[in-house]
Amino acid sequence: MRTRSNSGVRLDYYQRVVHKLILDHQQPVTGLFPASPHNDHAWIRDNLYCILAVWGLSMAFKKIADQDEDRAKTYELEQSCVKLMRGLLMAMMQQKDKVEKFKSTQHPHDSLHAKYSSITGRIVVKDNEWGHLQIDAISLYLLILAQMTASGLQIVFSLDEVAFIQNLVFYIESAYCTPDYGIWERGDKTNHGLPELNASSIGMAKAALEAMNELDLFGARGGPSSVIHVLADEAQKCQAVLQSMLPRESNSKELDSGLLSIISYPAFAVDDPQLIAKTRDTIVSKLQGKYGCKRFLRDGHKTPREDPSRLYYEPWELRMFENIECEWPLFFCYLILDYCFQGDKVNLTEYMQKLEKIMIRKDDGIKLVPELYSVPGDKAHLEQIEPGSQERIPLGRCPFIWAQSLYILGKLLQEGFLAVGELDPLNRRLCSEKKPDVVVQIVILAEDNEIRDKLLEYDLHVQTISEVAPIEVQPARVLSHLYTYLGRNKKLGLSGRKSRDVGILSTSKLYSLNERIFAFTPQNFDYEEYYMTRDPALLASTFTANVAFLGMSWKQMLGRPTITLLATQYLLDQGKIPMAMITTMKKLKSGYINGTRVTLGNLGDFLSTSAITNLSFLGSQEEGYPDKLNPQVQSYLEEHLLRSFSSRLSVLSRPSGVRHARALRRRMSVRGAIKKTRSINVDSDTLGMEGEYVGSHLLERKPSWLEVEPGRSPSPEDAKKRAFTKGTSTTSLGITTPTIEISKESTPPPPKEEGTVKNVLLRNRTTSESQNIYAEQETDELIAMLRETESLDEQGDILQYLVDTHGLEFNTGMQENGKHVTVKDLLKVLYEKACSQKLWGLVRHTAGMLGKRVEDLAKAVTDLLVRQKQITVGMPPNNEHTIIAPLPENELRQLIHVAYGDDESTAMLTQELLVYLAMFIRTEPQLFLEMLRLRVGLIIQVMATELSRTLSCDGEEASEHLLNLSPFEMKNLLHHILSGKEFAINSVGRGNFSIVSNKSNRYTKKSQILLEGQGLQGTIDEAPITEPDRQGQWLRRRRLDGALNRVPRDFYQRVWAVLEKCQGLIIQGKVLQPNLTQEMTSGELKFALAVETVLNSIPQPEYRQLVVEALMVLTLVVEYKAVNHLGGTITVEHLVHKANQIFLEDQTRCSGDATLCCAKEGAGAGTGGAGAAGAAGALVCGGAAGVCQLLYDSAPSGRFGTMTYLARAVAALLADRLPAHEPVECAIT
Repeated sequence: MRTRSNSGVRLDYYQRVVHKLILDHQQPVTGLFPASPHNDHAWIRDNLYCILAVWGLSMAFKKIADQDEDRAKTYELEQSCVKLMRGLLMAMMQQKDKVEKFKSTQHPHDSLHAKYSSITGRIVVKDNEWGHLQIDAISLYLLILAQMTASGLQIVFSLDEVAFIQNLVFYIESAYCTPDYGIWERGDKTNHGLPELNASSIGMAKAALEAMNELDLFGARGGPSSVIHVLADEAQKCQAVLQSMLPRESNSKELDSGLLSIISYPAFAVDDPQLIAKTRDTIVSKLQGKYGCKRFLRDGHKTPREDPSRLYYEPWELRMFENIECEWPLFFCYLILDYCFQGDKVNLTEYMQKLEKIMIRKDDGIKLVPELYSVPGDKAHLEQIEPGSQERIPLGRCPFIWAQSLYILGKLLQEGFLAVGELDPLNRRLCSEKKPDVVVQIVILAEDNEIRDKLLEYDLHVQTISEVAPIEVQPARVLSHLYTYLGRNKKLGLSGRKSRDVGILSTSKLYSLNERIFAFTPQNFDYEEYYMTRDPALLASTFTANVAFLGMSWKQMLGRPTITLLATQYLLDQGKIPMAMITTMKKLKSGYINGTRVTLGNLGDFLSTSAITNLSFLGSQEEGYPDKLNPQVQSYLEEHLLRSFSSRLSVLSRPSGVRHARALRRRMSVRGAIKKTRSINVDSDTLGMEGEYVGSHLLERKPSWLEVEPGRSPSPEDAKKRAFTKGTSTTSLGITTPTIEISKESTPPPPKEEGTVKNVLLRNRTTSESQNIYAEQETDELIAMLRETESLDEQGDILQYLVDTHGLEFNTGMQENGKHVTVKDLLKVLYEKACSQKLWGLVRHTAGMLGKRVEDLAKAVTDLLVRQKQITVGMPPNNEHTIIAPLPENELRQLIHVAYGDDESTAMLTQELLVYLAMFIRTEPQLFLEMLRLRVGLIIQVMATELSRTLSCDGEEASEHLLNLSPFEMKNLLHHILSGKEFAINSVGRGNFSIVSNKSNRYTKKSQILLEGQGLQGTIDEAPITEPDRQGQWLRRRRLDGALNRVPRDFYQRVWAVLEKCQGLIIQGKVLQPNLTQEMTSGELKFALAVETVLNSIPQPEYRQLVVEALMVLTLVVEYKAVNHLGGTITVEHLVHKANQIFLEDQTRCSGDATLCCAKEGAGAGTGGAGAAGAAGALVCGGAAGVCQLLYDSAPSGRFGTMTYLARAVAALLADRLPAHEPVECAIT
């Protein structure tokens, strides 16, 4: 017997344990571990956790290898790891077709299987017989594969296997938006087989993506072709969604102990130390017991009250499992590893003792970790009354190898045989440490010398594209095309990357390809695709957002980020460089922009400091020429050397001649064709907005300065035209049309450019009507008109008519360079012109007709959905469509167009707003607190209402102005509405407005609107402005909060508590049943959505807010235990009407403002009760739902506040329901 050091003896003991408990069960052929001696199924996840102890032990032996036998033991243990990892790889490679299919469908039935036969490695259950889609299992495989490879094991043998693993990376790339069955294989906790978005899966995928990035699967012996590439943005998306979900696991599980594997070993996926601590503390406080942690609240698995004859639970059953859920020692093992990695010896010892107390000793003295501890059937009742009081019994597998393996790792770390760095060679554990500030490098290139010289005037020295050679500059879509070659493999039938999306992190690297170096411009600056990039102010703000984003998200990459921007002809505004651009570029020279460090320079200077990625996968690997470019790539790159944009049609540019009367008559009959398509609705019946209420009379609609061109008396033509338009039920254009009038002057006045596209509330536009208008029109006459007219609006109207009657592909009979010109070609030209003249209303409309897409619409919607916000599009109350799951781009566009019918402009505006909402939720998530559903149609209506209020114009003009806001101002207005800031509106001429925060008193609510050459006189009387300024403030707040679905903090949890105490709440005839509390826990997202759906049936936003306030008063009654039970069902609206009635009685008593409307003598206030007062009052002041406008406009607190009246209404309700002799304690806090 040889002599051994103490450590050697101790390690020999662990080796025996590992052999007996783990390696003895490894199947010799496949290398997989069966679930138990009687069940040969091998789960991917369990197998991976089993092998960790073996891998840990092999590294411990490697360190003390004082004899040859130890080296041999090291090798044996390492090869067992390799055997298992390859066994799983072979099993998955047999399902390569699924990997290929899943990349495009993301359908649960196309996913890799979660378990295989441990004997053959083949599948054991059919696609639809098991919740196979478990992204966390595949991610865990990739993560451990990366860690083992980094520790020196050789697991992957051939380039075909490398290609397969590259495709597994694509498989998990979309984890942040793919609902799966998760770590417990059950999806929604009722176990009906509904997958959901799980934080634990997203976290594991994020860890795997980061670990795999730039990893050479052949270890130290590999070359460029065995390297795995990950687009940094994919991991970043997972990161952002994970941050927004934690500590919640999913919609149905408000918390899950499985998250311990995400915040600590093995994933280390969270880099915010506070969020890690918050998640750990929540799990320990809510789920930890004496025997381990519960998996999640109301988990019925193996509890005495579970019905073992069926797999699923009835929703009402879940309440039975409260407080008797099984406790799993497994989570003590995770916590032990967590404290090992933190170096926290105190907690480590404490948890080790807790765990060893509940382990079970077998005859040979080895301690085993059981699967779970359950409450005995006869003690369940007692445990429910007093949680933690009863002894529990071990059930399930013993030893539970997953937990046993983690326990052994914990012991090896605790006893000093392993250092934490050995278990984590990729240093993932350091991701929450503080990093030095990122410096963002910025390069501005001019398209040609002309632009370079223009920038020089402002002292900005830039190079042109030709001067930066040999570095080539390309748009992002070229990079996205190149990435489709990654992971292609003919032998395996794998097609490479499917997603076309490349984010800002990917375009901020430089790329080397053989001898060439490429720089790419960011995706959201792609001019050809989308009109939002034509607005310089929006580009500037997007750019600063990008810089800030890079400053925060550039992690784990060598080198600095480099943003390459191209200054092109598109940016010029009438030949000048816009001020927004100049000011931003000036800021860059200062070295800081919004707190992020930047440095401006030339591409050549940044080569040594930038992050550079090698695009080696573009070689002809499979043909045997790895150093030669793939011929397809070669020809693609040659085509894409930057081309100039010169394909312009000249059809619509005709010399202007003086018109004849016939043309005028003709023109008038096509007028308003576009306007007929509008559907934005600011009328009163659905929104309860009858005009602003000031004092005792309604504001009259003022004669608008919009009717006549300033500085010219109305010509008879104008009058004629106006009479005509009124006749066809359309209103005069928002801001005068730039037609060249036939007037006495010999030279036409310069055309005024302005907003376009008039608005009318015609929801059901019948074809017969449009045919009547154009009955006398001949197509060729129209086309002749099209050539004559200078006005873009008229061209728009004519083309709209042609599209309506003949379709986009109609041949107009014109010729251009020998080709026929279709209506679509003419529309494109009109779109270009409208863009360059910044007529945004027309731009939006033509973009809609041409079917142009908003960049990344699907991505924007996904960004909102994965942060647990649902979206509705379409105009409430009848037309709303809800989006609850990510959809592909084309289906989304289809859905939006169906929701708005013919209204192209509003459909386009909706897409645009979705993109802005997604921008805000990425950069300022706090704006969206306590909002579950974003109703875009309602938001558009509120934006129009706000404009009509600030501009004192009617709804039609307001929606006109809304559609004419430039994209930047649109985003600005949306931001003001979301953040509830007051704002004012300034005009910047040409009918475009700018929106300014109302910080000072310089702007009053009726803000200044100055058009060129025209003062304020006659538009807005300045004197009595201060008086009505306070008026309408609370009404507006409630209207905004109602439209944004905003509720107070913890609102839904509190409503849950109210439901516990009554037999249901009735809102708008819909009932919230008390059994919802049986199905769902109070913090569950599903419950919040159920309550919110009922609230959304209220069409008027301000009325909805009063209902929310009434519910809050009820929750206070419950929280302060004023009564034990609230009695039967409660109709919440009755409370609001009762409060209104008490309010009107008070107003009559102290002759307040309401005596001028609802509380008038004879308005039926005191006599007929709420109903009568409502009905009669509605005629007087037009408050929504028959509640006095003045009550909506009362502050919540104070003697005349809404809360006071609602509290009195609740008191009246309780007085009816309580026995008379009991005194009620009442204290309003």
